[in-house]
This record gives sequence, C-alpha cells and structure tokens, in this order.
Amino acid sequence: MPSSDQSIPAVSKELCSRLLADLERAKRPVLYATKCSLDNANYNHKVGYLTPGSKKVATELNVSSVKKMSRAIFMLEVLLRNIDTGAVNTKRELYYISKGEIKHNAMLKPLDFGDQDESDEIIDFICEMLECYREELNCYANDRGGQTYSQQLIVTESLPDGDQAIVDLSKLGTTPFQPKNRPQNLKLSMNKKIDFCLIVESEGTANTLVANGFTKRHASILMGAQGVPSNAVRGWCKLIQDQLGVPLYFFGDLDAYTMQNIFRTLKAGSAASLIRNSDYSAPDVRFLGVLPEDIKKYDLNDYPVKENDAQEVRALKKAQDALKNDPFFQDKRNKGLNQILKWLLENKRRCEQQAFFTVNPRDPTMPEKIIVEKIKRGDFV
Repeated sequence: MPSSDQSIPAVSKELCSRLLADLERAKRPVLYATKCSLDNANYNHKVGYLTPGSKKVATELNVSSVKKMSRAIFMLEVLLRNIDTGAVNTKRELYYISKGEIKHNAMLKPLDFGDQDESDEIIDFICEMLECYREELNCYANDRGGQTYSQQLIVTESLPDGDQAIVDLSKLGTTPFQPKNRPQNLKLSMNKKIDFCLIVESEGTANTLVANGFTKRHASILMGAQGVPSNAVRGWCKLIQDQLGVPLYFFGDLDAYTMQNIFRTLKAGSAASLIRNSDYSAPDVRFLGVLPEDIKKYDLNDYPVKENDAQEVRALKKAQDALKNDPFFQDKRNKGLNQILKWLLENKRRCEQQAFFTVNPRDPTMPEKIIVEKIKRGDFV
C-alpha cells in the first residue's frame, strides 16, 4: 500500500518503470496483486475485521495474460489522469471513457472492453495491485449510506472548496439523512447524549419505526441498511462507531444469508474487500435479532427453508463452509454467532424481522418495545 510519503502516482510510475525495464531486458514482467479471497483472510478479534494474508496473485506476461496486463496499464493511465486533474467518475463512466479513448485511437482497439464487467474487473485488479481503495483513484460507486434518522445527531461535512455544511438531523422531519459513499470527510457530534444506534436490515421496517415515533421516544440513531451493506453503509457505521462511541445493534432476519452476507460483512468486512475492511467495517456492532430463542419467547411466525429454493439452499451450504473455513465464525469470541449458524443448519428454519409485528398486531409500537427491551436486558450476541 502506498505509504504516506509515497503517492499513488509515484507508486504507479515505479511499477510501470519496472515493467518497461523487464521488457527491455527481454524478461517477462510480472504483476502482483493481493489475493482477496477467504483462503487469504485472517481474523483477530483484537483487530475486529478480516485482514489479508501474505498470498499474492501473480500475473506473468504471456499469450493468455497480455490483454489483462495491457488493459491494466491503459486503465491506470485514465485513473491517474483523474487524480492529476481532480476529476471523479463512476465505474460505468470509466467504462465509457475507455471506450472513447479507443474510439479516438485505432491503435488501442485490441484493448477494447466487451462490457462493463470486463473494465470493472481491471479496476478491481488495479486496486488489489496497488493495495488502495477505489475512492483513492477518484472512482466512486453510486451507492449511499443507510437512510439515517436521529433527534440528536449533527453532521458537519467538509466540502471540496473548503466550506463546511452542517446538517442537524432533528430538523429534517421525515426526510432521512443519507451520506455519500465516502463518509470519511464527515464529522459527527451530538446536541444531546445518544444512547445507541440501531441498524435495521430492512429499510422499509426502519422507516416504519421512525414513522411510529421511535426516534422521538429514544435518544438514538436509527438506520436502514437496505440489505447487503454497501461500502457506504459500512463506512457510515464505522464512522458512528469511531466518532461517537455509542453501542451499535443490528436488527435483521434470522437466516443463513443474513448472518453471513449482511451481518458478518457489516461487522468484519468481506473476503472480497480485504484491502478495505479497516475503514469499511464496524467491529463493535452486536446482533440483536431475530435470535433463535426469540421465536419461542415471543411466539414468532417462522417457517422452514424451502428445499427447492436454490438461494436458500446455497446459503445453508455456504454456512456449512463458513463453520469449517471462515476465520470469523471460527474465532472463540464469536461463539454465539457460530451457534446461531449451527442452529440454522440443524433446524433449517428462518424467521423474518417483521415477525415481531405479530406479537400484538393492534399495537404498532410493539416491535419498538421489544427492541428496546432486548437492548436493556443485554439480549443480543
């Protein structure tokens, strides 16, 4: 990863100079990239998120790799130009910019991308090679942080022109605050003490809780995570954790997909983003529910996993693999989460977060009462 005194352009120039020198000596150049997969992931509860091991993926110049290596240098030049000029682009725009470069220079035709997946793969390869974030290359995804509500939270944003924008969430009414996908330029403060942050898997259920007065009655931050958390959601939760130091709780479905793809990604990051988990994970977040014991305690409606549903079957198979190979679920500090996965595999049942609305269908605040009761009792993992 580029050090503080060595910029991405400097590292890139050094890399390209090495490639050129190898070619001039009739030596096959090799590009090395961090291997971003579970077999190269380490987990230490003291760190709190998945980190990369020492494995690298080597791409040596040959007939099969010449296009990949050439495309990587071509796209790197486009990205470095953006850094130099201060321009920013999405992956989709970079795909069309590369098409434009090729359109205006026939010599580049062999590098043409057939579709965006091909150019996205090269951008990811460059990030893994330089061990940098996509945002550091001025490439931004079109994602947003979770829809956020609070009567106590104040957000100060440092703008590119040096000005500051101050947003008091208590003044937004029913309009949520939704930060951009790089929340690191935000500073958080409180006009009053905040007791906790509740991250709700379903954005719709989060909005329902707010509409029914949750944030009016509780000094809290309430966020809709919109399913699998994007980098923006993960970075936003990390910011709340680090800058405010309030307890974070995740409220979502009881199923294998939620445990692995949503909660684990929010708490410890993912194998696919090993080089960015340090800034895009919230290790302090706790799993509030639905817990297996909640089903009996609150008489919740649960149902069996459909044997003919390919996605659910795949999630259970992945859960089996996680118990054997995922360092996060194998860590002793995560024994409670490990036990939930085992329960899901043994019982092959699932329960949705909305099942709490069955407890007393005539009391719209019943889910809120249960959530707050669980927090106060320490009924979470």
